[in-house]
Amino acid sequence: MEKSYRDPVCGMPVEPSRGCSAQHAGRLLYFCSDYCRREFFRTAEPSPSEQPGVVREARPARRIAYFSMEVAVDPGMPTYAGGLGVLAGDTLRSAADLRVPMVAVSLLHRKGHFQQLLDADGAQVERPVGWSPEEFLEPLPGSVEVEIERRRVQVRAWKRDVRGLDGYTVPVLFLDTDLPENSSEDRRLTDVLYGGDERYRLSQEIVLGIGGVRMLGALGYGGIWKVHLNEGHAALAALELLREAAAFGRERDFEGVRRRCVFTTHTPVEAGHDRFDYPLVRRVLGEPLPDEVLRALGGEERLNLTLLALNLSGYVNGVARKHEEVSKRLFPGRDIQTINNGVHSLSWTGDTFRALFDRYLPHWREDPAMLRKALSIPLGEIWEAHSGAKAVLLKAVRELAGRQLRPDALTIGFARRSTEYKRPDLVFFALERLRRIGRGQIQLVSAGKAHPQDRRGKQLIRQIVAAGRALGEEVPVVYLADYDTALARTLTAGVDLWLNTPLRPLEASGTSGMKAAHNGVPSLSVLDGWWIEGCVEGVTGWSIGPAEPPAGGRAEADSLDAGDLYDKLERTILPMYFGSRGGWISVMQHAIALNASFFNSHRMVQEYVTDAYLA
Repeated sequence: MEKSYRDPVCGMPVEPSRGCSAQHAGRLLYFCSDYCRREFFRTAEPSPSEQPGVVREARPARRIAYFSMEVAVDPGMPTYAGGLGVLAGDTLRSAADLRVPMVAVSLLHRKGHFQQLLDADGAQVERPVGWSPEEFLEPLPGSVEVEIERRRVQVRAWKRDVRGLDGYTVPVLFLDTDLPENSSEDRRLTDVLYGGDERYRLSQEIVLGIGGVRMLGALGYGGIWKVHLNEGHAALAALELLREAAAFGRERDFEGVRRRCVFTTHTPVEAGHDRFDYPLVRRVLGEPLPDEVLRALGGEERLNLTLLALNLSGYVNGVARKHEEVSKRLFPGRDIQTINNGVHSLSWTGDTFRALFDRYLPHWREDPAMLRKALSIPLGEIWEAHSGAKAVLLKAVRELAGRQLRPDALTIGFARRSTEYKRPDLVFFALERLRRIGRGQIQLVSAGKAHPQDRRGKQLIRQIVAAGRALGEEVPVVYLADYDTALARTLTAGVDLWLNTPLRPLEASGTSGMKAAHNGVPSLSVLDGWWIEGCVEGVTGWSIGPAEPPAGGRAEADSLDAGDLYDKLERTILPMYFGSRGGWISVMQHAIALNASFFNSHRMVQEYVTDAYLA
């Protein structure tokens, strides 16, 4: 079996027979083109033989700096709150697998997001998560300084390497202000993810953006060619690049900064973008630019971090085709592209399907596009792999919730952050109809945390628990507490059907259904975010409701969508699941072949390389 190779510059698969190769530091490297070979040697560090007395591995200079307020790299590190951080972690894993020269910057959230406890009525109680950075991270020497409210605040870094399939590593720097040189207030600045008031949030963004750029320089990560801002929280990095340019005599080098910055926006609603009053900005941030210049870049009335990133980035993208359209409506006249989100295939494929793919789809781990060949896998073996994953889920439900669910019932999964626009309660819109349709045939497993300040999100959890109590054992409903990446892997692999019911067009992308697809689990979802592109009706799953939101507003949308959801369950899904097992497994097979083969982070990172980083 011929070994697969990746271009060390762009990450694309390479056929050795093409003959575009070169020796470097005692290794034979293969390139997709002469262009990438030239780029490699233009930025490569000198080999040890060219540096007398220095013994280290020669490799290309780190060129992509990836900034994200949250990153999920280990289940034991609560340095993420939800989809944005999980996506960041998947991005870095694929970058490591593809040998993309990247270094990531985030914050060290010592108190984590929170541990979720639920009482018998579904009331959420939050407890701080205790964890020791020393157990997971390497402390790095030295520190950098940022100014917050005219105080000098010291920032240090901790490092965690994300290791790829062949051992290539992408370092992640976690910035931390818990230093004895800082005041007690400043030592807590990086503690709580999305915590505190606007002053606290702006201070965190100073540490991330300004402190992050300075830390990269202090630690010797030279050759930073592109700075990727993952959401507007990191926009102040662009201001620091402007300051650096001015220090080298290039005053207000907006074009130079734009050539270096890539910005990914994830928020499809205006209220979701970080904004700060200018008196607060002047007090906390100071005056990095004259007032009229900062207002021109970040907004006249308030400093809008998304607008700032848009104005200082040469490449801007949304995360689904629909999200691109929505973003262009929010920010008219902007050149916004699309790079569809994806998930890290190996991380989100359960053990039984990993073994199945290893047997039938060689190289799928290195190249998830090979999953398109899932159409060649025997249907019986797909069902066997799914049955194994479902058994693992039912065992977890029994251990976590004390409920014994049936292996022969259609098990529907819904798990994501509990908040109003995601409508986790939509499936319970008409309890008697759900009871009539699902009696003895359907069981539901739900999970998800509500933000501590989101009262409506907490109320939704209580409503789901109450609905489950009303349905009893006729339609069993289980709500699992403390949803995290480990539980997400079990859920997305083990359910029979994945449910997603956002209020359109408020889902920028959504990735949980992509994870389910990697395990042959079809989706039943509103046509929003990625599912507009991923849904082939009756082939990869099923849609809920019309493509466009109804004119009557939320009440009409809820009624229409709930009615269509029940219709699809009663007339299409349940008859196929119980009456045409071969037809059902064929849908599972196509979910893998059509959706998992495309909606993965390897394809996503390769698009960032070709469309954004090398552009």
